[in-house]
Amino acid sequence: MEFERIADIKRLNFITDTLKARLPEGAEVLDVGCGNGVISRSLGEYGFRVRGVDVSEKTIEKAKSLNKFPHVRFEVKSAEELVADGSRYHAVICSEVLEHLNDPGKLLKVLHQLLYEDGILIVTVPNGKGPRELFVTRPVIALQRKNNWMWKVVKKMKVLFGYKGTTKQSDADDLTHIQFFTQKKLTELATLNRFKIVRFGKTNFIEDVFPFSFFTKRIKGLQKLDCAVAEKLPYHFTGGFVTVWEKNK
Repeated sequence: MEFERIADIKRLNFITDTLKARLPEGAEVLDVGCGNGVISRSLGEYGFRVRGVDVSEKTIEKAKSLNKFPHVRFEVKSAEELVADGSRYHAVICSEVLEHLNDPGKLLKVLHQLLYEDGILIVTVPNGKGPRELFVTRPVIALQRKNNWMWKVVKKMKVLFGYKGTTKQSDADDLTHIQFFTQKKLTELATLNRFKIVRFGKTNFIEDVFPFSFFTKRIKGLQKLDCAVAEKLPYHFTGGFVTVWEKNK
């Protein structure tokens, strides 16, 4: 398994378990915004036929270099281009993508076209009012926009503490969060784009919030505890949402 963080593994397990339970044999899976291809290759381990697409040439190049499965393929391609070539899928994965888009509804309309009528869409996003987004992501984005002396200090501190600005899932040049979803906003977004969310899940709590993250990224036991605590707390406190969507009939 390429993921190392327990929260990432938990998210991957949610995706894998959902596909195992819902998909027919020989089903086609699309991984939109696949980044470095970690999820696609992990699904390849279980025999899923996966097509991973991303608009970043940098990440697709890395995804291809790490791929060893003939039934998993990667392409630099937009979702709109897939509609044009008539492709259809039993499941589409959209993991940690929507928060980076100016208009997530535009992509969701396209994904609606790509899915078979009984297909499923798996969406994972950070909780826009979760601990990390409130105490790390939003303040950092605000400092980045000001681009003052304090931002320069923060950048140096990030390097010092080993924070690279990329993730295991994606080496894309810009991973800035533009959208901040709550459970209510995500549900409304689904409804507006002719989907319904049939399953909501949680990821972690505070393990990726500095200064906790300085310790938890080195101690897996703390990460496991944090994920377990998240399951006991209301959705408002989770670091991220893992969801299953179906087309509205």
